[in-house]
Amino acid sequence: MADIFHSFPVNAAIEHVFNAVATPDGLNQWWTLRSSGEPTTESTYELYFAENYDWRATVVKAKPPFCLELEITSATPDWQGTRVIFDLKENDDSTQVNFSHLGWPENNDHFRTSSFCWAMYLRIMKRHVEFGETVDYGIRLNA
Repeated sequence: MADIFHSFPVNAAIEHVFNAVATPDGLNQWWTLRSSGEPTTESTYELYFAENYDWRATVVKAKPPFCLELEITSATPDWQGTRVIFDLKENDDSTQVNFSHLGWPENNDHFRTSSFCWAMYLRIMKRHVEFGETVDYGIRLNA
């Protein structure tokens, strides 16, 4: 098994960061082309990226505004059954984001590419929350 971890501060209130990682409008600003779902335990998220990338995830844990954990239930084989976790901790003027993507079947090329992509997407999320920046979906990984 292989896991991805990223930790970083976001200069914003925890509620703003949680909205960015847990609501469809927030996710669509930095990760998905379009999404739906609610941050409540056992609810389903639809995560649409493209025609052949119309994925699903089930909320395993939701403690707004501190934590969201998704189990990927329908996706490419390497992502199937993995867990995407956002643990948030409020500091004085910022929010600490501890991100995990756990349970990869192996440390292969797709795992390493996804680790890099997560870092890029999370940077876009951080800039969106802090500065209101938006990046067109088609160029997000080149921004």
